[in-house]
Amino acid sequence: MFQKLLIANRGEIARRISAVARGMGLKTVAVYSDADAELPFVKEADEAVRIGPAAAKDSYLNIAAILDAAKKTGAQAVHPGYGFLSENGEFAQACADAGLTFVGPPPSAMARMKDKSQARKLVAAAGVPVVPGSDGVVPDVAGALAAAERIGYPVLCKAASGGGGIGMAVAKDAAELEKVFRQCTDRAKAAFGREGVYLERYFPAPRHIEVQILGDHHGNLIHCLERECSIQRRHQKVVEEAPSVLFADGRNPELAKTLFTAAVTAAKTFGYANAGTVEFLYSDGQVYFIEMNARLQVEHPVTELTTGLDLIGWQLRIAAGERLTVKQEDVKRRGAALEFRIYAEDPVKFFPSPGPLKVYQPPTGEGVRLDSGYGEGNTVTPNYDPMIAKLIISGATRDEAIARSVTALQNFRIEGIKTNIPLHLRIVQDAAFRAGELDTHFLEHHAKPA
Repeated sequence: MFQKLLIANRGEIARRISAVARGMGLKTVAVYSDADAELPFVKEADEAVRIGPAAAKDSYLNIAAILDAAKKTGAQAVHPGYGFLSENGEFAQACADAGLTFVGPPPSAMARMKDKSQARKLVAAAGVPVVPGSDGVVPDVAGALAAAERIGYPVLCKAASGGGGIGMAVAKDAAELEKVFRQCTDRAKAAFGREGVYLERYFPAPRHIEVQILGDHHGNLIHCLERECSIQRRHQKVVEEAPSVLFADGRNPELAKTLFTAAVTAAKTFGYANAGTVEFLYSDGQVYFIEMNARLQVEHPVTELTTGLDLIGWQLRIAAGERLTVKQEDVKRRGAALEFRIYAEDPVKFFPSPGPLKVYQPPTGEGVRLDSGYGEGNTVTPNYDPMIAKLIISGATRDEAIARSVTALQNFRIEGIKTNIPLHLRIVQDAAFRAGELDTHFLEHHAKPA
């Protein structure tokens, strides 16, 4: 095991990684921008290095500055968290070239997954069910129109190098496809430096299900059950839970077997190691692969709370070359958990709401976990994602977790900025949510403000 870990991230995930590492006896190094100098993740690390001004491109995306910080502090490993450089194969390779252990998948696996259109082809060849779509990137409008005729409208136009809903749009007919194809191409080039887009069939009301994967460098690979992430806004997840209502209490065992087999097959096809997530859509009784994320997910705590696994701890052990000692039969579900992303934003209009946290009093109680990036008196700046914290609530049953969630959200006091806590309260008090009637368009029809 390495002895000093540099965490190439910020906020709540940097704090979480740092806490796990220190609990394993490791020294930690934080890197920070000028905007984050006073945040808890900087104060709590054993060492902290300034890597640049507020703009992410000059700090958290600055590979040279991060590698220099590792060299200066004698760090032996780098954990990228999620977002920023976490799925950047060039960064992973740069770490390896600098003699650093990258806490994540091998660069070769990241390369296979980078182009999502090609990733689809790889797993489909291995027998994994994929969403019907184009045969790779479509070169132009004519190619898109021809592919759409074969797939059937409506279609989803997606950036091949994309993520987070960027470069993604729905077309209901040929005229609309011509328009959104150009929009997606432009957005893909601006966000990812590459114009390539591909098409998939658009399901009008699917559920979003994902499977947590853990694999080591000795050929051992398991799944850690599923999470449901259907409640989204503009393709961004808002509330996540484990288990999915589809599979709770032993429901749909054959579908669950298909899902987990597909997830493990996909991960093996990519040559995956470390923690990763295979994402699927569920519609009309079937599951379809959409992509694999080569990193830790924001919503990993709901898996931790319902399986008892410390995913970050395993990430570090696997990166250090240890064998995965957890067997597939050891992974068992215990209870239910919900995660709420607490954002600095207006809960109705969804405009960002940066500013100082004049009052910050998180809830406590049975089944309450908080992964927070801020403390009272800190300022949420407009420079990065507006997530303040993740509130994760567990219970023996989904109903108990929901009841505890209502109490916890009502007792979460934040003053000085607007937050989306009222939105979360509307969600957990909505009858359709409580009944488990979820799909990716839930917020378009439910949990409306009074």
